[in-house]
Amino acid sequence: MSDFARHYLEATLVLLRGQKRLAERAFAQLEPADFHLTIDAEANSIAVLIKHMWGNMRSRWGAFLESDGEKLDRHRDAEFVDDIEALEPLMELWEEGWGYVFTALEMLSPEDLLSTVTIRGKPHTVLEAIQRQVSHYAYHLGQIVMLAKHIRGESWRTLSIPRGRSQAFNESLGYRREENG
Repeated sequence: MSDFARHYLEATLVLLRGQKRLAERAFAQLEPADFHLTIDAEANSIAVLIKHMWGNMRSRWGAFLESDGEKLDRHRDAEFVDDIEALEPLMELWEEGWGYVFTALEMLSPEDLLSTVTIRGKPHTVLEAIQRQVSHYAYHLGQIVMLAKHIRGESWRTLSIPRGRSQAFNESLGYRREENG
């Protein structure tokens, strides 16, 4: 089990680092003012999503094994107020939040995966808590990329395989699909 658990922890770190880089490639295509745009009055801006992810990461991963994942000093509602104008402080929150995630995950041992932590008083295995957060971050990172793509419109540069280029991409990797039958 420990080989599997070790592999799971390593794979989770690789996945999350890749997801972080994906969002950063979207950020690189934006102007500072773009971080504050919304698609409607009820939508979150990229700046708000960064603040919310930071608050969640700080709360969930700070003192991960020792305290409830919903910290008493978290002010979740304030995370949804777009009040950080300059890009530099937003990017500092972005890095700080991911720092909590990576530090906590790197400190875990395979034996920790079946330990119990709480989030809002509800018990979770460490494995369940990790899965919960991976899912939560994927949700918001998808929102960030979609917003960035929407904002950039026709000037958007894809972050993955361009439409109509899958076969050429596969061939560049030396991959050929075999026909069945």
